[in-house]
Amino acid sequence: MENKQNTALKILLLMQTLAVLIYTFLAVKNEGWDLFQIFINNLLALGWNGQFNLDFSSYLLLSGIWIMWRNQFTISSIVMSIVAMILGFVVFAPYLFYLLVIEKGDLKKVLLGNR
Repeated sequence: MENKQNTALKILLLMQTLAVLIYTFLAVKNEGWDLFQIFINNLLALGWNGQFNLDFSSYLLLSGIWIMWRNQFTISSIVMSIVAMILGFVVFAPYLFYLLVIEKGDLKKVLLGNR
Protein backbone atom coordinates (compact mmCIF):
# COMPACT_ATOMS: atom_id res chain seq x y z
CA MET A 1 0.00 0.00 0.00
CA GLU A 2 1.21 3.47 -0.86
CA ASN A 3 2.25 5.76 1.98
CA LYS A 4 0.82 9.22 2.62
CA GLN A 5 3.99 11.05 1.58
CA ASN A 6 3.91 9.54 -1.91
CA THR A 7 0.23 10.37 -2.26
CA ALA A 8 0.93 13.96 -1.20
CA LEU A 9 3.83 14.17 -3.67
CA LYS A 10 1.64 12.87 -6.50
CA ILE A 11 -1.08 15.39 -5.67
CA LEU A 12 1.51 18.18 -5.55
CA LEU A 13 2.94 17.14 -8.93
CA LEU A 14 -0.53 17.05 -10.50
CA MET A 15 -1.52 20.44 -9.04
CA GLN A 16 1.73 22.08 -10.13
CA THR A 17 1.46 20.62 -13.63
CA LEU A 18 -2.08 21.93 -14.00
CA ALA A 19 -1.06 25.35 -12.65
CA VAL A 20 1.84 25.61 -15.11
CA LEU A 21 -0.34 24.46 -18.01
CA ILE A 22 -3.05 27.01 -17.19
CA TYR A 23 -0.51 29.79 -16.69
CA THR A 24 1.21 28.86 -19.95
CA PHE A 25 -2.09 28.96 -21.80
CA LEU A 26 -2.83 32.42 -20.41
CA ALA A 27 0.68 33.68 -21.18
CA VAL A 28 0.41 32.50 -24.78
CA LYS A 29 -3.03 34.07 -25.04
CA ASN A 30 -1.76 37.40 -23.70
CA GLU A 31 1.73 37.56 -25.23
CA GLY A 32 1.89 34.97 -28.02
CA TRP A 33 4.43 32.21 -28.66
CA ASP A 34 7.52 34.45 -28.81
CA LEU A 35 9.01 32.97 -25.62
CA PHE A 36 12.57 32.56 -26.84
CA GLN A 37 13.02 36.16 -27.95
CA ILE A 38 11.67 37.39 -24.60
CA PHE A 39 13.94 34.90 -22.81
CA ILE A 40 17.05 36.09 -24.69
CA ASN A 41 16.15 39.77 -24.24
CA ASN A 42 15.78 39.21 -20.49
CA LEU A 43 19.20 37.55 -20.33
CA LEU A 44 20.86 40.34 -22.31
CA ALA A 45 19.31 43.02 -20.06
CA LEU A 46 21.30 41.65 -17.07
CA GLY A 47 18.36 42.24 -14.71
CA TRP A 48 16.38 40.05 -12.32
CA ASN A 49 14.24 38.54 -15.08
CA GLY A 50 17.41 37.42 -16.84
CA GLN A 51 18.88 36.12 -13.58
CA PHE A 52 15.75 34.05 -13.02
CA ASN A 53 15.87 32.74 -16.60
CA LEU A 54 19.51 31.70 -16.20
CA ASP A 55 18.82 30.07 -12.82
CA PHE A 56 15.78 28.23 -14.15
CA SER A 57 17.66 27.12 -17.27
CA SER A 58 20.31 25.63 -14.99
CA TYR A 59 17.61 23.56 -13.24
CA LEU A 60 16.22 22.45 -16.59
CA LEU A 61 19.67 21.36 -17.77
CA LEU A 62 20.32 19.49 -14.53
CA SER A 63 16.95 17.72 -14.72
CA GLY A 64 17.68 16.75 -18.33
CA ILE A 65 21.07 15.33 -17.38
CA TRP A 66 19.44 13.40 -14.52
CA ILE A 67 16.82 11.89 -16.86
CA MET A 68 19.59 10.72 -19.21
CA TRP A 69 21.79 9.42 -16.37
CA ARG A 70 18.91 7.62 -14.61
CA ASN A 71 18.05 5.83 -17.86
CA GLN A 72 21.68 5.07 -18.72
CA PHE A 73 21.87 7.48 -21.67
CA THR A 74 19.57 5.50 -23.96
CA ILE A 75 18.33 7.19 -27.13
CA SER A 76 14.83 7.50 -25.65
CA SER A 77 16.20 9.13 -22.48
CA ILE A 78 18.19 11.63 -24.54
CA VAL A 79 15.09 12.54 -26.55
CA MET A 80 12.98 12.78 -23.39
CA SER A 81 15.54 14.94 -21.64
CA ILE A 82 15.64 17.38 -24.56
CA VAL A 83 11.83 17.60 -24.54
CA ALA A 84 11.86 18.06 -20.74
CA MET A 85 14.51 20.78 -20.96
CA ILE A 86 12.38 22.68 -23.51
CA LEU A 87 8.94 22.17 -21.96
CA GLY A 88 10.07 22.13 -18.33
CA PHE A 89 7.79 21.08 -15.50
CA VAL A 90 4.94 20.19 -17.86
CA VAL A 91 7.03 17.15 -18.83
CA PHE A 92 9.17 16.68 -15.73
CA ALA A 93 6.33 16.49 -13.16
CA PRO A 94 4.33 13.85 -15.08
CA TYR A 95 7.56 11.89 -15.57
CA LEU A 96 8.17 11.90 -11.80
CA PHE A 97 4.54 10.92 -11.24
CA TYR A 98 4.97 8.05 -13.71
CA LEU A 99 8.15 6.91 -11.93
CA LEU A 100 6.40 7.00 -8.55
CA VAL A 101 3.69 4.70 -9.93
CA ILE A 102 6.09 2.34 -11.75
CA GLU A 103 8.47 2.11 -8.78
CA LYS A 104 5.56 1.72 -6.31
CA GLY A 105 6.64 4.79 -4.35
CA ASP A 106 10.20 3.62 -3.73
CA LEU A 107 12.04 6.95 -3.92
CA LYS A 108 15.44 5.27 -4.11
CA LYS A 109 14.35 3.50 -7.31
CA VAL A 110 12.67 6.68 -8.58
CA LEU A 111 15.91 8.62 -8.20
CA LEU A 112 18.46 5.96 -9.17
CA GLY A 113 16.66 3.69 -11.60
CA ASN A 114 18.58 0.43 -12.17
CA ARG A 115 21.81 1.57 -10.53
